[in-house]
Amino acid sequence: MTRITKAVFPVAGLGTRFLPATKAMPKELLPIIDKPIVQYAVEEAIAAGITELVFVTGRNKRAVGDHFDANLELEAQLMAKGKTELRDMVRNIVPEGVACIFVRQPEPLGLGHAVLCAAPAVGDNPFAVLLADDLMQGGTLPTQALVTAFDAAPRTILSVSEVPQEDVSKYGIVKAGSADASGVMPVEGIVEKPPVADAPSRLASFGRYVFTPEVFDILRNLKPGAGGEIQLADAIDQLAAQGKVGAITNPSRRYDCGAKFGYLTAVVDVALGDPEYRDRFLALIRDRVSEADKA
Repeated sequence: MTRITKAVFPVAGLGTRFLPATKAMPKELLPIIDKPIVQYAVEEAIAAGITELVFVTGRNKRAVGDHFDANLELEAQLMAKGKTELRDMVRNIVPEGVACIFVRQPEPLGLGHAVLCAAPAVGDNPFAVLLADDLMQGGTLPTQALVTAFDAAPRTILSVSEVPQEDVSKYGIVKAGSADASGVMPVEGIVEKPPVADAPSRLASFGRYVFTPEVFDILRNLKPGAGGEIQLADAIDQLAAQGKVGAITNPSRRYDCGAKFGYLTAVVDVALGDPEYRDRFLALIRDRVSEADKA
């Protein structure tokens, strides 16, 4: 099986939970300090050896492409002002040797449909899928872990984490066996957002996957599932029934930036981890907590 060099980024969602901010700006471009959420996912993919980035966009998402495209006028202005370091940062958002491809999802028909829209760009190759809403932080990021596991034993592999019992109805929940010596668990099935009483486990599949191209054939023939959409989880469930899916534990910390509190948490933690801001930001938080306690 070919090494994974392609990654799909479904970025066609409307971002309704962040209205009115997302009325004119894609939710994927909401900044964590000075870097858009989607750029973290792109950097994670590139660090894992990905050289082709496939963005599945929708209406009003042109700004995502603009962010990763060259902006010669801006670069020239920065150079004229002697701001070489800023010019280099803007120029190298996508490093040399990495290609960006943009395809359109004509209708919002679900995550499975968005992934299927990428089929012409992916071709007969294995590929990763990264959902930009999930910001990952840590020494080892999930895409690298997934690619490493795929290299050892090619198949569809999910990144999973255990969630509290009360949260299982928010995610795709997997039924998995014991991990082998490499840490990969065989997945017997996956249920999208099950009631707590029907959940097969507390292992939730988050926004990082690697797939073999056979998933496209399943997606083409899937009938609409939950919410009347083509569900990626339904395709994974079919592959799992054939013994073709594994799962590994997410090695990093995940921030759900599709939810307001998860987004706020990411901003705070990234700021506290930045040497430029840490001390001043920590002092600010302490001052605000002290003021609140006195109120």
